[in-house]
Amino acid sequence: MTAQTHAHSSAFVTLGAGVLLASTALATPAALASDAPASSTTPLWSFANVSVNYLDWSRGTEARTANNAAKSDFTFVEIEGGVGYSWGEFYGFFDFENPTNDQFDESSGGKDNFRTAGKITSHIYLGDSPLSLYAHVYDFRDYGFNAREQDQILGLGYRTTFANGLWFKPFIGAARVQSDGYTGMNGYMAGWVAGYDFAALNQNFSVTNWHEQTFGRDSDYLSENFVNGTAGSVGTNGALSLWWHPSALITTGVQYRYSENKLGTPDAYQNAMIYSVKLNLL
Repeated sequence: MTAQTHAHSSAFVTLGAGVLLASTALATPAALASDAPASSTTPLWSFANVSVNYLDWSRGTEARTANNAAKSDFTFVEIEGGVGYSWGEFYGFFDFENPTNDQFDESSGGKDNFRTAGKITSHIYLGDSPLSLYAHVYDFRDYGFNAREQDQILGLGYRTTFANGLWFKPFIGAARVQSDGYTGMNGYMAGWVAGYDFAALNQNFSVTNWHEQTFGRDSDYLSENFVNGTAGSVGTNGALSLWWHPSALITTGVQYRYSENKLGTPDAYQNAMIYSVKLNLL
């Protein structure tokens, strides 16, 4: 990596480590003990992990995007964590894509540049209702092309758990974007995260899904932030995942990643498989 890449990496590693250490401190055995008095600073749940992941784009995606933000398979390291209180909950991740590569990867023509992506989401509960004030920030940077985009969402969320254990958290909000091509209000985003735990063959599994639908996006954004064309105003982004939990320490899984009118490519469906191994820290 270049010196600048190392500087960015060090800052992000420090930030990610700080988040995980904070989560660890909050989730001490004393705080999680069943007889501990409840308070606004006592976590009701928490988790943290570090994972190694390989994203394999479909051949169709690589063909459809060859001249429009070309896609290439890559490895990424992820730091992930979340914590919930009586008054709200927070989730975040940070990815280092192609972590051993230079900012601009000469051999791939820039397709395998060192990149970073991160997201923080929050639900601040509105009293005892299932409604919440929802906010999230997603930040992506490709240092080789000096490209960046940060999406900022503010709106309302909803939380529910069904009798069978399925949990579902939809949201909708106004969107703002800061990027090298356009900065300003950018329509709306609606979506959800959902999950379900189950057992089969004496093993523990879970299914999760995150989905984002953007709509009403600004015409200047759609022309400036996509390669070789103008994207449609509606964008789709998400992943459907199956996780196996062989032990408390290890989780492994496979994810189906999908998007359309996102990731720099206009009017083209993009899909990939992601293979993951997680080391659970909490």
